[in-house]
Amino acid sequence: MEPVPAQNRVLTVPNALSIVRLALIPVLVYAMLFAHANGWAVAILMFSGVSDWADGKIARLLNQSSRLGVLLDPAVDRLYMVTIPIVFGLSGILPWWIVVTLLARDVALAATLPLLLSRGISALPVTYVGKAATFALMVAFPIILLGQWDALWSRVVGAFGWAFLIWGMYMYLWAFVLYAVQMTLVVRRMPRVHDRTRRQVARNAGEHG
Repeated sequence: MEPVPAQNRVLTVPNALSIVRLALIPVLVYAMLFAHANGWAVAILMFSGVSDWADGKIARLLNQSSRLGVLLDPAVDRLYMVTIPIVFGLSGILPWWIVVTLLARDVALAATLPLLLSRGISALPVTYVGKAATFALMVAFPIILLGQWDALWSRVVGAFGWAFLIWGMYMYLWAFVLYAVQMTLVVRRMPRVHDRTRRQVARNAGEHG
């Protein structure tokens, strides 16, 4: 049997971590909204944040990058970034204007996907600001949740969580501005896929005519 090319591998450590993170999303929802087990929810959020950082490192160190991982990891990130604000809003931890702001940003990004696909692109390069924003928010959420206990240490920890949240929201919105600029350049400079195909066909016909 011929070895499977690295880019086509499915059974890798980073992909396994992403699948575990995906499976923990409904557990997180149950823990917070039904079981009211904030301690378990904190553990899930912390594991998700650490494993999200670790899978990229592992992929590079062990040469386990794959096409599935390129799609799966950011998809799981987006699911967390949608699920967590909603759950926190329903739990009364976050005000709904923050929840709506975070969700509106992701909805706006999703709305640009048809334009990208029409240019033959599935996604734009991830910016450093966007990575930093996601990191800050993934740090903020478990720390804010730790701030829900009725104790002095909890209030102090919670204050740090809100600082990370404000910082993360600012960069999250700034990353969207940078994305919008990139999107504008793509739309202006790259023709639609069917236009390029038509031109190529016409060029080939001219060469063989």
